Amino acid sequence: MKSNIFHSDQNLPGRDEPIVISDRHFVNGASITPPFPEGSHQAIFGLGCFWGAERCFWKLGGVISTAVGYAGGSTKNPTYHEVCSGMTGHTEAVLVIYDPQHISYQKLLMVFLESHNPTQGMRQGNDVGTQYRSAIYTRNDAETKIAKAALSHYEVLLQKSGYGAITTELTTAGSFYYAEDYHQQYLAKNPGGYCGLGGTGVKCPESEVA
Repeated sequence: MKSNIFHSDQNLPGRDEPIVISDRHFVNGASITPPFPEGSHQAIFGLGCFWGAERCFWKLGGVISTAVGYAGGSTKNPTYHEVCSGMTGHTEAVLVIYDPQHISYQKLLMVFLESHNPTQGMRQGNDVGTQYRSAIYTRNDAETKIAKAALSHYEVLLQKSGYGAITTELTTAGSFYYAEDYHQQYLAKNPGGYCGLGGTGVKCPESEVA
């Protein structure tokens, strides 16, 4: 496992062809690839192993669809094996398609923060490696501003509970590469499957990220 992110010129090159996946969400039957419904928004988060991370979001009212994949690195259309090598720069990420009329970006951030420990650097629990780092990939300046405020407020709450500084990566979203089909909605397909996700127990009131 790698604990440092390689420079992009050291990363694996990847390939031009995307991984072929099914377009249907195993839980709700919605499309997991574009085009998405008119008026819907997208959010991308990294919070450890994407199997459990995706489940955190597909259960929320107002979320239209979810998918897992790779984000934040430079390798084009990487495989899971390549991401696990630490030589792509990518996180295991969750793409969330949501209706902003029924759920806010702030609410998604609240779920993101409460569902994992954002102070652990290049790991999440027993899962160690650059692909498990905490990350928020924003799509515009407004989201970046909201996310910065949320991280700042939540860090205060965490430190009052004895945790260290937040290590979450906050950067503009680049390409999202879909993971292999068997990873999509993995815990719905495998109810007894592994989930190493665990939050801190520190609540993040939605008012704190408003």
